[in-house]
Amino acid sequence: MIPFGGVRENGKNFYAVEVDERIFILDCGLKYPENELMGIDFVIPDWSYLADHADQIEGVFLTHGHADAIGALPYFVAQFNVPVFGSELSIALAKLAVKGNKESKKFNDFHVVDADSEVEFDTAKVSFFTTTHTIPDSLGIVLTTSEGNIVYTGDFKFDQTAKGRYQTDLARMAEIGSEGVLLLMSDSAGAEITGASAREKDISAYIEDTFENTLSRIVVASVASNIMRVQQIINAAANTHRKVVLSGSDIEQIVQTALDLDLLSLPSDDLLISLDEANDLPDDEVVILVTGRMGEPIKSLLAIANGEDQDLQFKPNDLVFVTTTPSHAVETVVQKAKDAIYKAGATAKFIADDLNPSGHASQNDEQLLLNLFKPQNFVPVQGEYRMLHQHALLAEEVGLTPDQIFLLNRGDVLTYTNGSFHLGEKVLAGNIMIDGTGVGDIGNIVLRDRRILSEDGIFVVVVTIDRKKKKIVARPQITSRGFVFVKTNRQLMKQSADLVEEVVQEHFDAKEFDWGTLKQDVRDKLNRFLFNQTKRHPVILPVIMEVNQHAKRRNRNAEATKTAAKPAKPAPKKGRGRGKQKATTK
Repeated sequence: MIPFGGVRENGKNFYAVEVDERIFILDCGLKYPENELMGIDFVIPDWSYLADHADQIEGVFLTHGHADAIGALPYFVAQFNVPVFGSELSIALAKLAVKGNKESKKFNDFHVVDADSEVEFDTAKVSFFTTTHTIPDSLGIVLTTSEGNIVYTGDFKFDQTAKGRYQTDLARMAEIGSEGVLLLMSDSAGAEITGASAREKDISAYIEDTFENTLSRIVVASVASNIMRVQQIINAAANTHRKVVLSGSDIEQIVQTALDLDLLSLPSDDLLISLDEANDLPDDEVVILVTGRMGEPIKSLLAIANGEDQDLQFKPNDLVFVTTTPSHAVETVVQKAKDAIYKAGATAKFIADDLNPSGHASQNDEQLLLNLFKPQNFVPVQGEYRMLHQHALLAEEVGLTPDQIFLLNRGDVLTYTNGSFHLGEKVLAGNIMIDGTGVGDIGNIVLRDRRILSEDGIFVVVVTIDRKKKKIVARPQITSRGFVFVKTNRQLMKQSADLVEEVVQEHFDAKEFDWGTLKQDVRDKLNRFLFNQTKRHPVILPVIMEVNQHAKRRNRNAEATKTAAKPAKPAPKKGRGRGKQKATTK
């Protein structure tokens, strides 16, 4: 078993289980970047190792339809043409993601499964069990091998009030446990939650109570793919006589997909309206549901508050109601958004301040699941290291010993031989960063430069030289952005120009002249000088230009050639008057 993501981080679930040289991929997700990954849209796993074993991959098996489970799928199937298995909704959302990527839009090897499905392969049988999460049709995965069952829970929690396609099949889980579980891979994202997670029934009542007691317009922020929360918002709006505006293409596509699959219901046909229609209604009759790109709504709220959204602006007294628990990776953005909301005249309310709306298992839930499955070996997954560690402690409390528990890192290879698991040789499993349409073209050097640009700015120096005469033709010109205010630092600019002249002259005096060495020397000496003067390290960009010595000579030669090429004027005719010349014909 090899985790390519999902361990010691939030999201990016991607686990490869190899059984007798056949590889099964469990989830194919992405994660949102931490604050230091400037400009990066999201991060997917680096699956370079699998490129050398592409013919061994049996397929991709999805647990649910959130981005942390399906977000990387468009990039994976563009490289690996293997079948994808998942529940009806998971496959529908996966198709939306895949079709939205030009490299994978022709892929169509999807297979819908449910809790009654069994997929037979030469080395293993894959079956499923239903779990409770904030999206319907969530499934756990069981790989039945000759040595025992390998179980992957996916994201889950226990909620006895969950109904329909949100319910957990406890009987099936107990049955799997009675068969024997060789290895359990279990969700750890809620391992720090000491109390019970809020029941969805209580969350529904809380949302409706908030709508009932708000006399102004309500802007609700939710993850687009959290179908359960969207249904609760729609029900609360209908019960409080409000209309709902869906803001953003993500939410419109997902809601329509859920409606088509009867996984979402509208209490009335006229409940959903456009923003233009909402502007004609009283504020206390309107709910605007906001999501963001890939379902992350917080950045959308910040854009609205800063006036960057062309269609939607906050009004005075608006209630901005955040009904999701934002990722720790966007904590800074959350605080900026909250501040900007109040500056715009609105107020903010976070459901997480009063309830625990997490879709992940609490400590009690995690221990209950361990007791149901009774695994021989245990790998906590889906969570930062402290969460994995806490989950390991919970496992020890229910009877597992430390040698049965493995806290893995990306690329670790957990190998089963001779009746026991041990760590094998590590494989490459880094990150691939997605920035716009670029896939993997942003590396550590680019991120470093972006960080330096954001912190210390840029310093550009342009100098023109005559290499043959070994002299500087024009004094260095310096441009600075985001580093210092030029008008108040003229002396610093003059000293920098003098330093550049000295460096260039040193290279003229040397026996050999090399452009690359000159530019690097200018960069290094300017960097030391500027740091000594300002204690800052701007990005230094030296531009060295050379005068073209042959330009005038070529121009003169061209002029001479042009003159020589002109036809000669005919010689004046001899003789007087206008008499006709005799023509002689030979």
